[in-house]
Amino acid sequence: MYAIPLGDDGAELRPLETWHAEELLACIDRGREFIGRHVGLADAVTDLESARAFLTSYAVKRSADAGSLHGVWLGGRLVGGLLFRVWDTPAGVCEAGCWLEPRAAGRGLVTRGMRVLFDWAFEERGMHRVEWHVSSANGPSINVARRLGMSREGLLRENYLHRGVRTSTEIWAVLAPEWRAARARAARADH
Repeated sequence: MYAIPLGDDGAELRPLETWHAEELLACIDRGREFIGRHVGLADAVTDLESARAFLTSYAVKRSADAGSLHGVWLGGRLVGGLLFRVWDTPAGVCEAGCWLEPRAAGRGLVTRGMRVLFDWAFEERGMHRVEWHVSSANGPSINVARRLGMSREGLLRENYLHRGVRTSTEIWAVLAPEWRAARARAARADH
């Protein structure tokens, strides 16, 4: 399978598959409270059976061309995941998401990995729009959306019940022409 380097720090983007259930559970266990501050994954993956079920759900999505899941490894250890939670090829619209354990946060891993996945979505798969749905309280994830050149399009007020508290969701997005223009500007700046 593929292993895409994400920089000089040994970080890699790889498939995250059903047989990684033990690694997924260990990753979630190492960061359960940190991960669970804003996303429900930490409450959904609580044992080996639920880890396997989560991974199986994404294997089914991938086989139906309805989503995908990719792991971020650092020093040979799974430290997070990047995903297309929703993938609608006919509409050309998908929704990306992520999680990281605390030791991996603040290293740019999500931004670097998402650049690879956005390039793939736009250039290989012909998507027109990538969305990013994020809790309005999740500053680091909002910063990722900004670094990816996404635009904030709106706020869904108190739409998500998370751990008994109603939270609001910001919707960010980037369109294929915007992505291509930004990548071209970055390439020119590198030369």
